[in-house]
Amino acid sequence: MKTASATLGKFAAVLALGWLTLAPVHAQNSSRIAWFSPERIYNESKMAKLAGDKLAEEFSKRQKAVEDLATRLKEASQKFEKEALSLPEAERFKRQREVVELDKEFQRRQREFREDLAQRTNEERAVIAEKATNIIKQLAQTEGFDVVLQDAVWVNPRIDITDKVLAALDKGK
Repeated sequence: MKTASATLGKFAAVLALGWLTLAPVHAQNSSRIAWFSPERIYNESKMAKLAGDKLAEEFSKRQKAVEDLATRLKEASQKFEKEALSLPEAERFKRQREVVELDKEFQRRQREFREDLAQRTNEERAVIAEKATNIIKQLAQTEGFDVVLQDAVWVNPRIDITDKVLAALDKGK
């Protein structure tokens, strides 16, 4: 997530700095500014939806395994709590240790799952960001934008090119 956004952010920052540097030179001409929403690109484009489906399929078995382990842990904990008082001390200690080990295993697998999913999500977003950046560059050249921004406190919908970028991405440009 952060990697893809950083790529688009760097591009926007470079364009903005270039525009600000050259602004006095172009003061006689009216400058054209555009804005786009990277989040909409990541959430609404066909590429993003296909990537989401791909990731869901890729990680479904691991997610199921983590969920199964969580169920086993919950059942083992409940069983231990019910029987703890009636068990001999050695057996109680052994079962408690098994529950703790199961919990550690669950925590480890859950953490690895989240990290791997986040990494793959970032990789997929980077591909989308690269294609979106190329489309934005083309739009900037063909429509004569001096700067294309992605971060702003407020944006007039008149300068929002997100729909154009989405349409171009969905066409497969």
